Amino acid sequence: MSAQCEITAKRAAAAPMSFFERYLTLWVFLCIVAGIGLGQLMPGFFQAVGRMEVAQVNLPVGLLIWIMIIPMLMKVDFGALHEIRGHMRGIGVTLFVNWLVKPFSMALLAWIFIRELFAPWLPADQIDSYIAGLILLAAAPCTAMVFVWSRLTNGDPIFTLSQVALNDTIMVFAFAPVVGLLLGISAITVPWDTLITSVVLYIVIPVAIAQVWRTQLLKRGQAAFDAIMEKIGPWSITALLVTLVLLFAFQGEAILAQPLIIALLAVPILIQVFFNSSLAYLLNRAVGEKHSVAGPSALIGASNFFELAVAAAISLFGFDSGAALATVVGVLIEVPVMLLVVRVVNASKGWYEAGGAGRDLAAARSGKAD
Repeated sequence: MSAQCEITAKRAAAAPMSFFERYLTLWVFLCIVAGIGLGQLMPGFFQAVGRMEVAQVNLPVGLLIWIMIIPMLMKVDFGALHEIRGHMRGIGVTLFVNWLVKPFSMALLAWIFIRELFAPWLPADQIDSYIAGLILLAAAPCTAMVFVWSRLTNGDPIFTLSQVALNDTIMVFAFAPVVGLLLGISAITVPWDTLITSVVLYIVIPVAIAQVWRTQLLKRGQAAFDAIMEKIGPWSITALLVTLVLLFAFQGEAILAQPLIIALLAVPILIQVFFNSSLAYLLNRAVGEKHSVAGPSALIGASNFFELAVAAAISLFGFDSGAALATVVGVLIEVPVMLLVVRVVNASKGWYEAGGAGRDLAAARSGKAD
């Protein structure tokens, strides 16, 4: 393992959940109230912001998304990719759940709940848009917050770092095809030019900027890197909250008319979180991975890169779309639901280690004793 990779992993493992991250649900709720209120008081201002577009890209939102995403991507050490060899079973489970199960299960849940069961209580002209937003939410694995979830479950920091680096690498190439495929299967028109533009603007360019900046800072020493990260860390949450205020200013009329929408959209998201985290956790146990690997594997399978989903939804469908609202519901419930998953993972450690990896470890110790 490279020295830099080890330092990055240890620091990621030790990073506590910040004040803003811990109470993210509260801040999102306050953004809903503020956004709806400001939208009603100053409709002209927000309409002007909505018109600030170049090639279907809203300039204020584009800037906010970069401020939101780049500090997170600077935490990713792509040099950790070679570490995946140490946990091939756990990495296999992670890739299977994140790319072959999660997006497709969300598309199925969206069809069942949004197009069928909940359709009578939702605006008919937004059904497709809600489904698209849920697909966007599930198509990008978590990048930043998974370090926090891993630490809370005493997860293996090297495994966590390597799976994030691998997922981000795959995301550059797979996000657009997966989203395009599932939108097409769901009979939703795929704006391929806008989708590809979103991938370039909100994945490729931020990854490049983040890694160049990271490399330059590390040349000046770990202390310089840590100092800058401490300063820019709050940028991400601040930019996210400002974006949410803008979004809810546009969504205010729809929410006031049908406040039940947010609760209905939350149902498939919650089911998806519990299903995919359980699946990854159980598969890791079945293949004999350690609990310190199963925890972060299950958590990255349950959480989402919601910043990217929000950006893509706004670019593809607009501020006032059902897709944008659906991705924001994911932000609203992310922290409390993931903390619940963390609690389940920790509480079940004894059960987990009683089988699979636990039996293998006991057998190895018995062999050594003989």
